[in-house]
Amino acid sequence: MQERNVWVDYAKAIGIILVVYGHVARGVFNAGLPMDEARFVLVDSIIYSFHMPLFFFLSGLFFFDSLQKRGRGGLIINKVDTIVYPFIVWSLLQGLFEVVLSNYTNGQVTLVEVFSLLWMPRAQFWFLYALFLVFVVCAFLYARADRRYFLPFVVLFGLLYVFQQDLTVNNMTRFILGNTVFFALGVWFNEVKAFFLARYTQLTLFFGALFILGQYLFHVTFGLNYADGGMAVLALATISIFFMIALSMWLGQFRVDWFLFIGASSMTIYLMHILAGSGVRVILSKFLGIDSITAHLIIGTLIGTAAPLLAQVVINRYKLYFLLTPPKQISASQFHMRKAVAH
Repeated sequence: MQERNVWVDYAKAIGIILVVYGHVARGVFNAGLPMDEARFVLVDSIIYSFHMPLFFFLSGLFFFDSLQKRGRGGLIINKVDTIVYPFIVWSLLQGLFEVVLSNYTNGQVTLVEVFSLLWMPRAQFWFLYALFLVFVVCAFLYARADRRYFLPFVVLFGLLYVFQQDLTVNNMTRFILGNTVFFALGVWFNEVKAFFLARYTQLTLFFGALFILGQYLFHVTFGLNYADGGMAVLALATISIFFMIALSMWLGQFRVDWFLFIGASSMTIYLMHILAGSGVRVILSKFLGIDSITAHLIIGTLIGTAAPLLAQVVINRYKLYFLLTPPKQISASQFHMRKAVAH
């Protein structure tokens, strides 16, 4: 038997490595280094067709149990601590670094852009912004629902995803309509999880074949890109997610501690990898004069992953948890608890 949730950490590890690689590759391409544009666009679209939907899916896995345990208000308050706090802290930290180092990086970031985070999230932090919105919407939607509604909710949000262009009115609705379907898919997946766990080898082969065929048809035969959206992208993302989940369950037979650590530290890597990856690119190109694309991609991905992991070790060792979660004095959960006790 696999240890509980080992496969979840494996899926997070695969996803976060793809996130780091994707951002490193985009940084190298945008820096104007000699890169094959057609190959970059193809690989970029393959990765972006599913890696962030995968994280919304994984976030949905434990949502309903948490909602039943904490209640709607308790769940939202908890997410203020675990999502909103690191979103604000690291948006400001990374943004201020980018302003100071803008002469060495690809973009000219302004203080106005940095401090507009509450209505216009920047860089990778859009995910945390969107995830909190999705949690709030689903906390209200699922609060009075039972498991019979799980699949209908997936269908509902699937339709909203397909027609999101016509329904989007601002950033908030764009984030909700573009991502909630994958979160709802994760909530529903609990209904078929046992089926996957009992047949992960066959399902890895089945969805692996569909993944290769789907990506080929989508990108090569029809010449589409992940940004095109619509039903084709939704279908491709769903197939790709199921392949990643089945593969992670298969890998779960084998315990690889360093890979589990990557998965367990995926939030820290997500928060810090841009600073690490961009720093590597600047050092390699500006100071060492290295233009090798292979060197940039490999070293950038390795350091973009390893540096945040080292930071996680330092945080754990020296109890610097305020970098990731709020101190008790300003914790929304602690404030809510004190208020409840007072009443």
